[in-house]
Amino acid sequence: MQYFSTYKSPLGILTLDSDGECLTGLWFDHQKHLAASLCAGRQETELPIFKQTRQWLDLYFSGRRPDFVPPLRMTGSEFRKNVWEILLCIPYGNTVTYGDIAHEIARQHGLKAMSAQAVGGAVGHNPISIIVPCHRVVGHNGSLTGYASGIDKKIKLLKIEKVDISCFFIPRKGTAL
Repeated sequence: MQYFSTYKSPLGILTLDSDGECLTGLWFDHQKHLAASLCAGRQETELPIFKQTRQWLDLYFSGRRPDFVPPLRMTGSEFRKNVWEILLCIPYGNTVTYGDIAHEIARQHGLKAMSAQAVGGAVGHNPISIIVPCHRVVGHNGSLTGYASGIDKKIKLLKIEKVDISCFFIPRKGTAL
């Protein structure tokens, strides 16, 4: 059984999803790829995992770095899960590029190279926004591209973390806007 609840953040309503034990989803309303992850017959209820997640979000949106991560269960291909685990290692207030993640995956698997575009696809399908910090990934040239909830939210999340965004830019066109 899947369960859900909502959270009113300063950036909009977030949907929290759980299997009853772990957080399985966290999305802004109208986020790309949201509907593909939702099961029919989900039940709205309150669970301990939702309370923990709200505590984490309260800390985060107040500008403080949460010192815990609620229990997570990420469902996807092994490649996607590998990318999402790397996202969890990006320190609060820092950014990395899609290429950085591709290089790390190549290193982990003894490969000469890995596609940054493939990494971008996995990042874009991250089911647990904010906590699994896909907003901390930027283009190699400093572009603020590729956030499923929109570049405006990505910028606001980076500002919450006091990231100096003056060295970044919003691309005028592209597939990941």
